[in-house]
Amino acid sequence: MSRHTEAETRYQSTRRVTLVGAFTNGALAFLQILGGLLVQSQALIADGLHTLSDLASDFLVVFAARKASAPADQDHPYGHGRIETLTTVLLGLVLLGVALGILIDASNRLMEPETLLAPGPIALLLAATAIIAKETLYRYTVRIAKSISSGMLLANAWHHRSDVLSSVVVLIGIGATLAGFPFMDALAAAIVALMIGLMGARIIWRSASELIDTGIKPEEEKQLLDLVSGIDGVTGVHELRTRHMGNGLLADIHVEVDPRISVSEGHRIAESVAQTLRQTRDDLLEVLVHIDPEDDRAAAPSSHLPSRSELLNKLRLQWQPIPGALPMDEVVLHYLDGHIDIDLHLPLDRFESAADAEKTRGDIIRVSQEIAGIGQVRVLLS
Repeated sequence: MSRHTEAETRYQSTRRVTLVGAFTNGALAFLQILGGLLVQSQALIADGLHTLSDLASDFLVVFAARKASAPADQDHPYGHGRIETLTTVLLGLVLLGVALGILIDASNRLMEPETLLAPGPIALLLAATAIIAKETLYRYTVRIAKSISSGMLLANAWHHRSDVLSSVVVLIGIGATLAGFPFMDALAAAIVALMIGLMGARIIWRSASELIDTGIKPEEEKQLLDLVSGIDGVTGVHELRTRHMGNGLLADIHVEVDPRISVSEGHRIAESVAQTLRQTRDDLLEVLVHIDPEDDRAAAPSSHLPSRSELLNKLRLQWQPIPGALPMDEVVLHYLDGHIDIDLHLPLDRFESAADAEKTRGDIIRVSQEIAGIGQVRVLLS
């Protein structure tokens, strides 16, 4: 399945479950708020407002899912997964706003007993109905969220679960009020507000961690490093870095290989590393493999050394007086530990005798090492 097809499938699943939630939340919010007004229950009204915030967040989730499913483009080369993250933060802020409003109203009524509401028995039935409906919606949403690995949808599911818990508190508060404790309805509303606020804060914290590029856990990182270390051709591994992007993960890793292998072999090893990591974690969207000829954390840097064209110009000047040294054939440069090692091929048919070839070979090594930064020089006669 292509990445775009997978994104479209995720969007359709998110859209379906969210529309179910929107219909359920809309009906419940209407019943709770209207019922709360009719039977004089502040806790039930507060719970209805909480449900109404779910309805608003449902539409926000559908919008974000549509945008996040869009394929990568020139302005967003890594895709649009962070839209889900941003929406999750907004969901958390909505929860905090609802919580603050309910808490202020409940606190005012607790401080002024004459404003306390006195709910009727029917409020218990409405609270129980809300509990059953919201718990069913929570379980349905969690199942879909896990099947498509959507953090945003999972956050919305927990929004539903917070509704369940708040409705339980409302049920208890209304029951206690009917039993002769008039302040319990307002107290239940305040407790609901605190629960909503705590849930919102947790959602914001998790999403903020993603926005500031928090990586995977150390034990997960060690597992991946150990896995890569065992791949054929890998001599060392370091600097694994990860960050979350919506429902996926981006990673880059430094892999050490034999410094004298070909570029194509090094590329083949990099492909093997990326493929192995993707097979290990389904959430890996992108893996960038940096091939190192040595552990660049410990070795001397080579950035000060001359480039290939600059060095070859210097070598030509040094080799020009040497019979048979030019033209240069198959010169391979190895930038290692702050110096340059040279491997080159010298055809024997340029010389009248093996002795002449050996003399040229020795002269090339000698004059080449007179250039600053040159390390070992190996000349292959064939």
